[in-house]
Amino acid sequence: MNDVMTRNVVNGIDLDALGEVVETIKRDPGEGMVRFNVTTRWTGQTGTVSKMGDIELGGERIARDFEVRADEPEQLLGQNQAPNPQELLMSAANACMTVGYVAGAAMHGITLDKLEIETSGQLDLRGFLGLDPSVPPGYDQIDYVVRIAGNGTREQFEEIHRAVMATSPNYYNLARPIRMNGTLAVG
Repeated sequence: MNDVMTRNVVNGIDLDALGEVVETIKRDPGEGMVRFNVTTRWTGQTGTVSKMGDIELGGERIARDFEVRADEPEQLLGQNQAPNPQELLMSAANACMTVGYVAGAAMHGITLDKLEIETSGQLDLRGFLGLDPSVPPGYDQIDYVVRIAGNGTREQFEEIHRAVMATSPNYYNLARPIRMNGTLAVG
């Protein structure tokens, strides 16, 4: 019988493959070390293009060839050609948490019918523009709503929700301060 036909797949997640990854990392924690690389280039006015570099996973290099554009709306001096950095930040958080909800549901044997995360945040441009040193340049809070449906119980979905908040890398990154180690290279 074909191996693909015997795999345990729920919501597009191959649970057998997930189990193999988990066991590999349990045996050798070094296999779970992953480094992501992004280089962002200014394209004029408020536009940028970010190129995703290769990923290093467990000592193995994984080729990546993706680009993400960013721009500001005209009202913020851009050309409105792409999402702005704040929208991309929220998109990255939502996408990361989505992986957690889908995988969590799959591990519970729950087939999802719907999964949507709506995120919003308000910041005060006086902080970004340096007009008032008492105004932070970023968010005091980000609000999000997870709309999820499938053949699971409310209790199962609440357990998955708690697990996502405990294990999602981007949730973690936004929910606490992270050290930013910047180096300036002029010329």
